[in-house]
Amino acid sequence: MSASVHVVVGAGVIGQAVTDLLARDGAQVRLVTRSGTGPAHPLVERVAADAADARRLTELTTGAAAIYNCASPEYHRWTVDWPPLAAAMLTAAERTGAVLATVSNLYGYGPCPMPMTEQTPLAATTRKGMVRARMWQDALAAHQAGRARITEVRASDYLGVSRNSFMHDRAVPALLAGKTVRVLGDPDAPHTWTWTGDIARLLVVAARDELAWGGAWHVPSHEPMTPRQLVADLCRVAGVAPVGVKALPSAMIRLASVFSPLLRELPEVAYQHDRPFVMDSTPARQTFGLEPTAWDAILRDTLGTGATAGTTAH
Repeated sequence: MSASVHVVVGAGVIGQAVTDLLARDGAQVRLVTRSGTGPAHPLVERVAADAADARRLTELTTGAAAIYNCASPEYHRWTVDWPPLAAAMLTAAERTGAVLATVSNLYGYGPCPMPMTEQTPLAATTRKGMVRARMWQDALAAHQAGRARITEVRASDYLGVSRNSFMHDRAVPALLAGKTVRVLGDPDAPHTWTWTGDIARLLVVAARDELAWGGAWHVPSHEPMTPRQLVADLCRVAGVAPVGVKALPSAMIRLASVFSPLLRELPEVAYQHDRPFVMDSTPARQTFGLEPTAWDAILRDTLGTGATAGTTAH
C-alpha cells in the first residue's frame, strides 16, 4: 500500500468501483470528474476538472502513484472526445512518472478469428475501434521509449449495474416484467461477458504490479454464453419464469436511430453481435492469480440486487 495519492479519472461504474477498492485498502484517492461528483469517503478527494486539459491534469497527478483512466465519453462521441482525453492522460503520466492504467475493450481487434487474445493483431475496421487501437499504440510507444509506465485492461460486454450494460438497461426490465427480451444480433451466438467489478479489480492490480506494465490484459471472465443462455440464467436467479429471447429487428434499430445517436452507431459494430465474440483471459489469471467473480453474484448485481468485487468463482 502506497502513501502516494491515486488519481482516478471518471466516476462511472468502473471509476467508482476502483475508487472504492483503493479507499478500502487505505489509499488516498483523488477522483477527477467534470462536475466534481463521486462517492463520499474520508480518503477520497473529489475534484472538478477537465481531464483533457494536460496542464491541469499534470498538476493533479504530480506525486501520484498511478492514474486510472476510467473515463467514459458518450458512445457516439468516441472519435471526438477520446483523442484529447487519452493524450492528456498520457502526457500527465510522462511528466509525473505516475503509472497510467487504462480501462479498454475489444474494439481495437476488429472482426477476427476466435477467441481473441492479447496477441491478436489490432486490425480494427471501425472508427471507434481505430480510436481505441491508436490509444494503446501511442501509450505503448511511450512505454517502449522509456517516457511512461503504462498498462491496459480489456473487457468484453459489461455485466452489472451500468449505463453501458445492455443486459442491465434493457434485458433486466423486460424479463422482470415477464416480457420477451430483444437482444442485439444473434441470440445464439457465443459471447464473453465481463463483470464491472472484475474490471476494477484487475485495473488496481495492474497499476501496482510491475509485471503488468507495458502490456494489455484481458479481464478474467467466465466461459462464453449466448444471450439466450444468459437471459435464462438471469431469470433463474431473479426467481421469475423464463422469457423468450429474440433479435432486435434491424428495421426497428434504423427507425429508433433517427432519435438516438447511440443507436446510429450500432450498425458499425454489428460484427460483435451477429457471430461468436469470445475473449480468452488466461494470461491475467495465471500472472496475477485472479479468477472471475462467482457467476450468480454477477447475475445478482446485473439484476440490481448486489455483488461485491473479489467474490471469486467456485
